[in-house]
Amino acid sequence: MRILNLNDVTKAVKDLLLDANVNIGDDVLSKIRDAIKTEKSEIGKTVLKLIEENDLIARRDFVPMCQDTGIVVIFLEIGNQIIFDGDIYDAVNQGVREAYADGFLRKSVVNHPIERKNTKDNTPAIIHTKIIQGDKLKISVAPKGGGSENMSLVKMLIPADGKEGIKKLVLDTIFHSGGKPCPPLVVGIGIGGNLEKAAIIAKEAIFRPINDEAENPFDRELERELLKEINELGVGPMGFGGTTTALAVKVNSYPCHIASLPVAINIQCHAARHKEITI
Repeated sequence: MRILNLNDVTKAVKDLLLDANVNIGDDVLSKIRDAIKTEKSEIGKTVLKLIEENDLIARRDFVPMCQDTGIVVIFLEIGNQIIFDGDIYDAVNQGVREAYADGFLRKSVVNHPIERKNTKDNTPAIIHTKIIQGDKLKISVAPKGGGSENMSLVKMLIPADGKEGIKKLVLDTIFHSGGKPCPPLVVGIGIGGNLEKAAIIAKEAIFRPINDEAENPFDRELERELLKEINELGVGPMGFGGTTTALAVKVNSYPCHIASLPVAINIQCHAARHKEITI
């Protein structure tokens, strides 16, 4: 068994969040640059160039690429041969506190959905855990902005709705969201499981590398079809119109009940902020 010092966890979470808020991934930046070349709308092309410029300024000056520095979502993959010397959740939240204080990041978390008093340190984080084989800990973080999260949803379809019902739900959601989630988007889709499982695997989808494809052939085909059809909606960069409404579509699926067809759509803005480390 391996004893893991939770101070290492706190430091890792802090460093990942500071990095994620200021450094756009090279793969995402490459997608934006590709979109500048292919975007057919002049205003859309201009918006994409401004997004690129903004991302480069954030990198250069080590400042947040967006004023909404998000609510922190964290996935922990915990090796079954690890022993912690304290409370892993406290260690994670301490990392969040330190990142948002030291990085002068906007603190956007309120203590209760109705009372709405700011917690003043951006905690608590939303933490999902999974037990895996081995003695390593993988930490994946995403500062998730409110604008794109607000356009996300879970819908319990019925099996008869099938593939076309899923596509209609996704396309209607993206079209009616317009510029609110700050396109071009990464669209995470979770199909199957149940109410909460669909939402979790949709969230996991936006953590996937932007250039990967689903392993399941059905999911992979659906990703390709939806990306094409979303970009034909005309929403365009930041909702100003154009042919680049999404940079990528990611579909994750899971077995489900014979009477159910749960579908979750988790929308990510063009910043697509997420980082990971294994310790």
